[in-house]
Amino acid sequence: MHPQAAATPTARSKFWAYVALTKPRIIELLLVTTIPTMILAADGWPGTWLLLATLVGGSFAAGSANAFNMYLDRDIDRVMNRTKQRPLVTGELRDTQALVFAAVLGAVSILWFGLLVNWASAGLTLAAILLYVVFYTILLKRRTSQNIVWGGAAGCMPVLIGWSAVTGTVGWAPLVLFLIIFFWTPPHYWPLSMKFKNDYARAGVPMLPVVADDVRVGRQILVYSAAMVAATLALVPVAGMGWLYTVAAVAAGAWFLWSCVQLYRRALHPERGKLAAMKVFHGSITYLTVVFVAVAVDPFLPF
Repeated sequence: MHPQAAATPTARSKFWAYVALTKPRIIELLLVTTIPTMILAADGWPGTWLLLATLVGGSFAAGSANAFNMYLDRDIDRVMNRTKQRPLVTGELRDTQALVFAAVLGAVSILWFGLLVNWASAGLTLAAILLYVVFYTILLKRRTSQNIVWGGAAGCMPVLIGWSAVTGTVGWAPLVLFLIIFFWTPPHYWPLSMKFKNDYARAGVPMLPVVADDVRVGRQILVYSAAMVAATLALVPVAGMGWLYTVAAVAAGAWFLWSCVQLYRRALHPERGKLAAMKVFHGSITYLTVVFVAVAVDPFLPF
């Protein structure tokens, strides 16, 4: 066999290992919020070039933050069943390779925004990376059960970046969008943590479901979900949203709140069956997608 042919699978697997470092599924979710925000900021189509430049830069930034996170959490990943196949655990990549990749990708993302979009969005991109890497991963994740609440602020930054990419500044509307995602993060992540709480306990990560019973967690999910729905409705007067967004926000909010109520009731009465926490986790993704698709469509309607 030709030596180059034998090396090809290794090169391909290493490429996909670098891709895995960036956590592509998380990036997809961030982009779902960025595009509608830019459309709302522009009150229509923001321009194909600006949109693509922002999405590429945002993907680089999120990939950098996620790669830093995977490097810093490699000891945790080794003892959690959910993360045992990550490239730093399997040995597909060395620690130094991941660290250099994360640093280069982060630097490229900031320069990309600064040179091709504007320096306001570049500054917010730097803030987003630091929030996720330093504030969440290093300072909060292993120290407090509220880690995902405050650390989740990093996941809210794409709406500020997207808005500033269009306008060069930040206003009340993107701050409300920020709050929607801020309040959405616990109802999204805690059900996942309920499912894998034994993993987190083994790794010594004090996620709320690890240190609190299911009833308390269910109650907190309900509180944050109610605040999230209130934030979606606050966007109507703040951003002048139309009837389509309003109907979508009310309907999707009622549906998701009901799924959270069901989770809470099952926590109160475990004899009724399994918690079905992952149903709420997947439902949260559907909910956020519906709300932000409505944000994107609303500016194009004449009423």
